[in-house]
Amino acid sequence: MPEMMKAIRQHGFGGPELLMYEDAPMPEPAAGEVRIRVHAIGLNPPDWYLREGYGMLPPEWRPQVTFPLILGTDISGTVEKVAAGVEGFSAGDEVFAMVRFPQGLAGGSRAYAEYVTAPASGVALKPAGIDHIHAAAAPMSLLTAWQFLIALGHDEPNPLQAARHQPVPLGGRTVLVNGAAGGVGHLALQIARWRGARVIGVASGRHEALMRQLGADDFIDYTAATPEDLVRDADLVVDAVGGPGSRRFLKTLRRGGALFPIFPLGFSDDGEAARLGVTVSATQVRSNGAQLREAGQLLDDGTLGTVIDSTFPLAEARRAHERATRGHIQGKIVLTV
Repeated sequence: MPEMMKAIRQHGFGGPELLMYEDAPMPEPAAGEVRIRVHAIGLNPPDWYLREGYGMLPPEWRPQVTFPLILGTDISGTVEKVAAGVEGFSAGDEVFAMVRFPQGLAGGSRAYAEYVTAPASGVALKPAGIDHIHAAAAPMSLLTAWQFLIALGHDEPNPLQAARHQPVPLGGRTVLVNGAAGGVGHLALQIARWRGARVIGVASGRHEALMRQLGADDFIDYTAATPEDLVRDADLVVDAVGGPGSRRFLKTLRRGGALFPIFPLGFSDDGEAARLGVTVSATQVRSNGAQLREAGQLLDDGTLGTVIDSTFPLAEARRAHERATRGHIQGKIVLTV
């Protein structure tokens, strides 16, 4: 009989009520992997997309899923076992990671559990200056912001566009971040500010104090004003909301500027970007332990920080997903183990 652990599993697609706290086999690390005793798990939009069956994707893009399914990618915990071929990690090391993404789009990351295995190449030592909850909140959101704004970090073909995504200079530039209070948005704002940009944060008014605290030079409450009618000649718009609505930000940009929709599916501009001389570019975030180490130094010294919306015990993952469905998340939702 395999050794068992507790995990959140689902046996079909649907709502949060399908998330069941139950026994699951303990994973065994393959060569090049470590097994991590999980202390905290960060929630991300791909978690609920997968829970629901990726209904927003074209049918040919939907991954083939085998049930029972364990959601999740982002963890912080302690290395419990090291397999052959792993260097740089030992049992007892505190680490954080985005596990097997996008390879685990069909549930292969399996992070909503007491233990998870991860390729060592995607793991980094946890910043000593933050706890497991704040570390677990970081990986996907931080790597997304980093790979959009600082360095792509890989040579994989871009599934979203023909051209390779290219970050743009930030120092001395004006950067508008839409959805600036959310997971990716609040880190993109801080990274742009760190690199010397003038940053305009767009969120609902209740987030203004946080946006100012994180370094926003200007703030727009989208419930009281229309950002695209107020801003002109921005150098970069990071739309952390994305989707079809990203098109409205094209007119806020100067000729030669760029629009980065974090969620680009559904975006269409009918050639407007080309007429305006604006670049529209996106990429898909990928696991990268080296980038986590680099960005983790900024978490460690307080240059960057993750904001926690709420925490729930692993056994109450259903409640965490119910919180996510209500939207207006400030930072990240985290499960504790």
